[in-house]
Amino acid sequence: MGKNDTSPSSYPVNYRGEYHYRSGSTKQLLKGSALTQFLFEKTGITWDSIPLDNLSSGEFWRESFDIFRKQAILSKRTEEKDLQMTNRELLDSLGLIKHGKILRAGMMLFYQNPEKWVNGSYIKIGYFESDSEISYMDEIHGSLISQADKVIDLIFTKYLKANISYEGVTRVETYPFPKAAIREAVYNAIVHKNYATQIPIQISIYKDKLYISNDCTLPSGWTKETLMGKHRSKPFNPNIANGFFRAGFIETWGRGIEKICESCKNYGIKLPEYTVYPEDIMVKFEALGSDMNTDIVFNEQHLLECLKQKPNITQKELAEYFHVTKRTIERNIMILKKEKYIERVGNNRSGHWKIIK
Repeated sequence: MGKNDTSPSSYPVNYRGEYHYRSGSTKQLLKGSALTQFLFEKTGITWDSIPLDNLSSGEFWRESFDIFRKQAILSKRTEEKDLQMTNRELLDSLGLIKHGKILRAGMMLFYQNPEKWVNGSYIKIGYFESDSEISYMDEIHGSLISQADKVIDLIFTKYLKANISYEGVTRVETYPFPKAAIREAVYNAIVHKNYATQIPIQISIYKDKLYISNDCTLPSGWTKETLMGKHRSKPFNPNIANGFFRAGFIETWGRGIEKICESCKNYGIKLPEYTVYPEDIMVKFEALGSDMNTDIVFNEQHLLECLKQKPNITQKELAEYFHVTKRTIERNIMILKKEKYIERVGNNRSGHWKIIK
């Protein structure tokens, strides 16, 4: 064997502070998240299965557990009687406690501030007039369960405008993108994200397109063709994926992209375009019909949808939420009242909005 030959190895070799791995005739330099993922794969450990010290179930707020129970019952994944247990017992039943310690997946799924342990574990949403001009944006923080519960409603009530039509007396709202496809794509991003990179999921919305960008890596040996074709389930974070499955957020493992494509086809838009980079994946959706009015402007429809979701919201909070003046909110409130869409129950401080139609 020549002095420059290098034998294949199962583990990377540390040479002058750098880790190198040889596969066949190719030598690779491993660093950062790529090195971490390589070691995980070789040892059979996943990022989300690491136990955490100094975290007890008593430190968790109840909100995420309540959301999980509600969604699990609605999706009929679990019967209500089977969820009548303490929050710690629920964590244990989901396999999120090992040797008395809560796994990283349990913290990410249910703890109210996962960024205490993992920076970048949130979602950024922005509306862009052009690639260089952002109009407004939001960040969704909290547990992954609560992020999943909020993100789709925020996208479809604040960032997208529906085309309104009527079938007889029935009001029909047609959004530029199929909600089922966007939901599946966002939930897939949450489940498969490589949280070790500490970069948030980014959702960029334009007049005629929507991008979801997510730091993740394909399983060893997979290509873009593998991803887009029929493939077995291999979630990047299997414990987080199991939590989402049990909650009813995702249907089955391994069918996510297939369901997204089916939804787009049935909705009449182009199939999504996936771009696979070494450490991230971006999916692009094109809007339904170039002639559809998808300009994101504040109007009574946006206001009405928000009041349905947040009946206790104040006019000041509405102005902050939509990035408009309070006078604009007052004017649109008057229009909705005049058209008998809403009415105010109680006073301005402690009352709420009632949706009439």
